[in-house]
Amino acid sequence: MMNYKNIILGSLALGMMSGSALAMDKVVLDGQHMTQEQAWAIADGAKVVIDKKANSDLVKAHELLMDAARLGKPVYGLTVGVGLNKDQKLFTADGKLSDAVLKASESFNYSTLRAHSSAVGEAVPVRLTRVAMAVRLNTILSGQTGVQPYVAELYKEYLNKGITPVIPSQGTVGEADILMASHVGLAMIGEWDVFYKGKRVASTKAMKQAGVKPLKPIGKDALSILSNNSVAVAYAMKGYREASQLMKVAPTVFSLSLEGLNGNVSPFLPQTNDIRPFPYIKEATGEILDQLDGSYLWELNSKRSLQDPLSYRTTAYTFAEAKKALANLNEVIDVQINHSDDNPGVVLNASKDYTQFPQVAKYLIADKGGVFPTTNFEPLPVALAVEQLSIALTHVSHNSVMRTIHLSDDHFTKLSRFLSAPGNKGHAFGAIQKNFVDMQVRNKQLAMPVSYDGIPVAGNIEDTFTNLKLASDNLIQIVDNTEVIFGLELLHSTQAIDLRKLATPKLKMGKATNKMYKAYRQRVPFVELDRPFTPDIKASSEFVAQY
Repeated sequence: MMNYKNIILGSLALGMMSGSALAMDKVVLDGQHMTQEQAWAIADGAKVVIDKKANSDLVKAHELLMDAARLGKPVYGLTVGVGLNKDQKLFTADGKLSDAVLKASESFNYSTLRAHSSAVGEAVPVRLTRVAMAVRLNTILSGQTGVQPYVAELYKEYLNKGITPVIPSQGTVGEADILMASHVGLAMIGEWDVFYKGKRVASTKAMKQAGVKPLKPIGKDALSILSNNSVAVAYAMKGYREASQLMKVAPTVFSLSLEGLNGNVSPFLPQTNDIRPFPYIKEATGEILDQLDGSYLWELNSKRSLQDPLSYRTTAYTFAEAKKALANLNEVIDVQINHSDDNPGVVLNASKDYTQFPQVAKYLIADKGGVFPTTNFEPLPVALAVEQLSIALTHVSHNSVMRTIHLSDDHFTKLSRFLSAPGNKGHAFGAIQKNFVDMQVRNKQLAMPVSYDGIPVAGNIEDTFTNLKLASDNLIQIVDNTEVIFGLELLHSTQAIDLRKLATPKLKMGKATNKMYKAYRQRVPFVELDRPFTPDIKASSEFVAQY
């Protein structure tokens, strides 16, 4: 049975709020300029205001769409069915929208929301659902969906009054999350459940208590509510946010290990990296050198190797590729959340390009614009960016695992085997290695691309896939696993530092590494004698996530 309290309250642990998110108490959405931080701020309670011009464009786009219906234009999801049923006319309207025509449209909308509410799995956490709703509201406000303006108003009311639809978390192949997002519309028409004031209740009850009128869908309302990628994109945003935190601490975690090893700084110098200036290499190596400001590694040491294991020497490359992948994912998410992913697209004042051809001209509605079939539901740029980041982070975690193994090897450190403290005749860190190897094997499996996998459905029309939600789930789990891996690396590197300090009490650490070392030692003490390490591992991974 689902633990709804955990879904609601536990969702607060989905990501640490940034200072900018905490500072926001109101966000104005216009469909074009929402930042990811604003979306998270809305999820955390910032009030939503709809820009006046965006609202005006909503009205015009809805009128344009209904003009298309009035004129009997073939409009997917409006005058004809969806999927394989696109060859079936729903109704014919030549010159006016009669009561019978409007009733047929309304009936189709209700039927569409009901039939597409077919997802499975635990409910999406409240915070992520609110991110998804903020994203969808903003893309609706781009003015190219054709929905009734009240649809946008309902999204705003749900967000501002804390009404959160229950969305099952599985059942999408990544070409719009139709079976998941439909539950938002189902709640809005009063036929589904929501989380409200800490409980799961019927949406009719929540809307009545909050003073919100249910939706009476018409035209393309149902299709626009269900056919978008907002849920999967919310998960991609979570993966991006948590991966950004991981890479924020990565240079310091690595630099502590380099100090624990008594490693060589040469691979990170400008003299060596200016030879082949790949993107982000200068930034990655510069950050490592900054962490080591003041460190003993800049002094001569007779025990220091000329060349360290590759997992040390090549780490700046793994960081650089992760930074590049992060930048790419950030860029495509920003495009995704500020533009319509609707099919068809309602285009006000559409350009006249190619309209000399009858095939194109038929989509136009006088001089107002047009309703065009699109493929804007395709989130492949986001899915591939998510997968690239997953691959890059798995290189990062691989090097971390190998570095940690080397820190236990007296051949490389010239310290005690498995970093045993003086007088400890037990295992020390001899057995703990299986943990981070397990995490790394999982990362390698999770990093395998899934964006091209699937089985054609809907009469072989829907025959491509991105699996964006699954790819994003994998990215989130890779970050979680790597937090454990980084935490175990810290457990080893700080132990190595302490052993070095026993021999050299005045050992100099970098300013940044010393700060992290001291903060970590407040959570996890030096291992003087063998003890259960499970609590230390948990504290270490939490330290990485929060530092």
